[in-house]
Amino acid sequence: MPHKIGFVVVSSSGHEDGFSARELMIHAPTVSGWRSPRFCQFPQEIVLQMVERCRIRKLQLLAHQYMISSKIEFYISESLPEYFAPYQAERFRRLGYVSLCDNEKTGCKARELKSVYVDAVGQFLKLIFHQNHANKYNIYNQVALVAINIIGDPADFSDESNTASREKLIDHYLGHNSEDPALEGTYARRSDYISPLDDLAFDMYQDPEVAQIIRKLDERKQEAVQKERYDYAKKLKQAIADLQKVGERLGRYEVEKRCAVEKEDYDLAKEKKQQMEQYRAEVYEQLELHSLLDAELMRRPLDLPLRPLARSGSPRHQKPMPSLSQLEERGTENQFAEPVLQEKPSSYSLTISPQYSAVDQLLPATDPHPKTNAESLPYDERPLPAIRKHHGEAVVEPEMSDADISDARRGGLSGEPEPLTEKALREASSAIDVLGETLVAGAYSKTWSYREDALLALYKKLMEMPVGTPKEDLKNTLRASIFLIRRAIKDIVTSVFQASLKLLKMIITQYIPKHKLSKLETAHCVERTIPILLTRTGDSSARLRVTAANFIQEMALFKEVKSLQIIPSYLVQPLKANSSVHLAMSQMGLLARLLKDLGTGSSGFTIDNVMKFSVSSLEHRVYEVRETAVRIILDMYRQHQASILEYLPPDDSNTRKNILYKTIFEGFAKIDGRPTDAEMRARRKAATEEAEKQKKEEIKALQGQLAALKEIQAEVQVGSKHIQGGKAAPAEALGIPDEHYLDNLCIFCGERSESFTEEGLDLHYWKHCLMLTRCDHCKQVVEISSLTEHLLTECDKKDGFGKCYRCSEAVFKEELPRHIKNKECNPAKPEKLANRCPLCHENFSPGEEAWKAHLMSLAGCTMNLRKTHILQKAPALQPGKSSAVAASGPSGSKAGSKIPTPKGGLSKSSSRTHARR
Repeated sequence: MPHKIGFVVVSSSGHEDGFSARELMIHAPTVSGWRSPRFCQFPQEIVLQMVERCRIRKLQLLAHQYMISSKIEFYISESLPEYFAPYQAERFRRLGYVSLCDNEKTGCKARELKSVYVDAVGQFLKLIFHQNHANKYNIYNQVALVAINIIGDPADFSDESNTASREKLIDHYLGHNSEDPALEGTYARRSDYISPLDDLAFDMYQDPEVAQIIRKLDERKQEAVQKERYDYAKKLKQAIADLQKVGERLGRYEVEKRCAVEKEDYDLAKEKKQQMEQYRAEVYEQLELHSLLDAELMRRPLDLPLRPLARSGSPRHQKPMPSLSQLEERGTENQFAEPVLQEKPSSYSLTISPQYSAVDQLLPATDPHPKTNAESLPYDERPLPAIRKHHGEAVVEPEMSDADISDARRGGLSGEPEPLTEKALREASSAIDVLGETLVAGAYSKTWSYREDALLALYKKLMEMPVGTPKEDLKNTLRASIFLIRRAIKDIVTSVFQASLKLLKMIITQYIPKHKLSKLETAHCVERTIPILLTRTGDSSARLRVTAANFIQEMALFKEVKSLQIIPSYLVQPLKANSSVHLAMSQMGLLARLLKDLGTGSSGFTIDNVMKFSVSSLEHRVYEVRETAVRIILDMYRQHQASILEYLPPDDSNTRKNILYKTIFEGFAKIDGRPTDAEMRARRKAATEEAEKQKKEEIKALQGQLAALKEIQAEVQVGSKHIQGGKAAPAEALGIPDEHYLDNLCIFCGERSESFTEEGLDLHYWKHCLMLTRCDHCKQVVEISSLTEHLLTECDKKDGFGKCYRCSEAVFKEELPRHIKNKECNPAKPEKLANRCPLCHENFSPGEEAWKAHLMSLAGCTMNLRKTHILQKAPALQPGKSSAVAASGPSGSKAGSKIPTPKGGLSKSSSRTHARR
C-alpha cells in the first residue's frame, strides 16, 4: 500500500537566507519552505534522497502564492556516484514536467497544491525549477516551494505485493479464499489506496503533535478492525474525526502566535500560547477519560520528529506500543457512549492574516487518474498527469462533483442511469412528456457515458422519424431536443460536448429540411444555442474553445442559418469589461473569419455595426483583441475605402500619438498606395543627402573653374584684355584680387558694395535685393523666379494652394474653381518660350539674364515693390552693369546660388534659394 516516504535534501543550487531547502523536510502549518536567491539564474535545482529505494506513486507540491515557477521538471535516479555529482543529467532519468498556474485569478492570495501521479523506481529525486511567473509582488524574480510530499512503496515491497497478487488470483480460481469476505472491496484493502493521513494537506493543516496522535489512533483502529473489535474501532474513528478539528484549531493558534511574534506583540503571543496549552490540556483530558491516550501518545512537540524521514506507519520504523488487549483493559467499550469532547469545534479553514505568509489556501487535487492529451508530443516533453482546482473558479456543470467523476470513471456498474431528482423532474417535465423519462434520465445522469448515450439515442430517434409525422409532434420533439442540447453544450466532458454539436448540426441541416419545417424552427435552434456556444469559446480548455469556435463558424455558413443573419448580430455585440480573455479573443477571431466568408452584403454584418464594434474593441485591455480589431478595420477599408473614415477620429498629429491609430492610418496609406510617414521621412532624408552631395560636387566644380581661370591669367601677357560679346573682364581688370572676388558681392542681383559684410548682406537680402521677395505666408525670403514653386511645394501653407493649368501660377484652393471658371488669367507660355513673372503675371523672354532685365530695369516688372527703393538709393546702377558683374562668376546666378552664404543669408541646395530671417 502506498504511504508517505521520508527524505532528506542532498543539495540545492542556492537559497535565500532563512529559507534553506532543508525546510522542505518539515511539514507543519508554520513552515516557510525553500526560496531561490534573489535575481538568481534559471533553472534552479534541488536533489532529494529518499530513506530507501522505492517506487514513487504520487508527488505533491505546495507552491508559493506569488514566487511561482512556470514549470517544474522531475528526474529520478537509482544512486549517485562516489564523487557526488548530482547535477549530471545523464545519471538521472527524466520523468516529465508540470506547469503551475500564475495565480492571477486569486490575486496571488492562495497557494496551489499540485498532485502528480507517476510510476518510477529510484532513491534520488531531482526537481528543476524554470523561470518564474512575473507579478507585482515578486520583485526579485524568485521561485519558491513551500512543501513537497512523496508517496510510494518500498521497491522490494512492491515486488512482494505483485507476487502476493498473483498468488491471490490463483487461490481465487482454485476456490481457496483465506481472506475475510467482509473486507473485500473496501478502500483499505485496495493495493493502490492512499491514506488521507499521508496527504500533504493533512500535515499542512494539523498541529504536528495532534497529527502524530491521529496516526497512532488510526493504526489502532486498523488493528481493531482486523480483530473484529468493531465497537472499539467506532470509538477510535469518532476520536480521530474530532482530533482532526482540534488539530486544525491548534494549527491556526500556532500561526497566529507566530504572527504576533513577528510583529513583536508579545502580549498577544503569550495569550495565544496559553490558549493553546489550555485547549490542548482539555482535549487530552477527554481522551484520557476514555482510555484513548497514554504516555506513548502524549510526547511533547519537542520530542516529535517533525522531519518526515520515515513513515510513522511503516513497521520497520515503529516503536513498541501497547497491545490492543492492554488498552481495552483500561476501560470498557461502553464508556464512550458520550461524545469525546465537551466542546466540538466547528470546521475550520486554515486562513492566515495578510501580514503572515504561511498558508493562505490549500487547493486539493481531484482526479487520481487524469487523462492527458499529449500523444503528439515527444516522450520526454509530455507533461506529467496532474490536476489542479483553482480557488474561485466557476464549474460549468454544478451537478458534477468529485464523487460523480469517480462514478463516471467506473461507468455503467448499475446498468441504468439513476432516477431523476424532484428538481430535474420539474425542470425537464416538457422534455419527459415528449422523449420519455428514460432518455431524459440518461441526459441528466451523473455518469458521462450515460449522458453521451442519451444524446446518441436521441440522434438515432430523430433520424428515424418518418416523413409523415404531424408537424406539431415534430416541433415538440425539436424543442425537447434543443432543451437537452443546451444542457449538453455546458458539459465538461469533451465527448458529451461533441455529441451535442453533432446532434445540433443534424437537426439544422437534416431534420428540419427533411420534414419541411419553417425557418422559425431553425431560428429557435440557433437563438437557443448560440449564446451558450459563445460562452464555451471562453472555456479554460483550449480544445473545447477551438471546437466551439469552429462549430459556430461552420453553423454560420449553413445555408439554412446564413439567410437568418442571427450569428453576426451576436458577434458584433460590445465586449463586456469583465469578460474573460479567452472569450474576448474568440469573439474577435470569429468576427474576423466570418467577415471574410460572409462579407457585409446581406449577411448581418454592416459597415456600421462592424466598425462600431471594432473601434470600441481598440480600448480593450487585451493586446490580442486590440490587434485583431486593427486587422478588421484595415480589411473593412480595403472593401469600403472612405466610408470607414467617418467612424475614426481625424488623421492629425494628436490622433497619431495613439500607436493603434497610427498603425491604422499608415495601413490606409499602404492600401491607397500612398507613402507612409516613415517612408516620407526616409525620402526627405534621402533627398536632403542627395542635395548636399550635389552641392558639394558643384562647389568642387566651381573651385576647379576658378583654378583654371588663374592658370589662364598667368599665361596672358601683361596688359588689359577685354572679353568679346559683352562678357565681363577678369578680376584684375576690375582691380579686385582673385581671392577676394566674391567678397561684398550679392550673388543674385550682382551689386557690389563695401557695406556688404555678413550683416550687410543679410539686410540686403531681407529688404533690398531686386531679385528676391518675402513670402507673405511663411515669411521666408525666396527668389522671385521660384516663388510659384515655393508656394506649391515648400511653403508652410502649401496645402492651401493649387496650380492653375492655364497660367501655371499658385492660387488658393478655395478660389481656384472660380479662378479657372472666370478664365481671367493671362495664359502662360511653355518654359522654353517664355518666363512667367509671379508678380505682374506677364510672360517675357526666356533665360536667366531675362529675369534680371525684367525685375531690375525701369521698363520691367511694375509690381516689384523693391525696385523704387533700390533705384532711389543707387540711381547710377544700371541693369547692364550689374549683369556684367554677375556674369563675371563662372556660372551666372545659378552657380552663385551654390556658393556658401553668410549666416542668416540664403541656404538652399537647389538653384531656387531662400532663407528664414
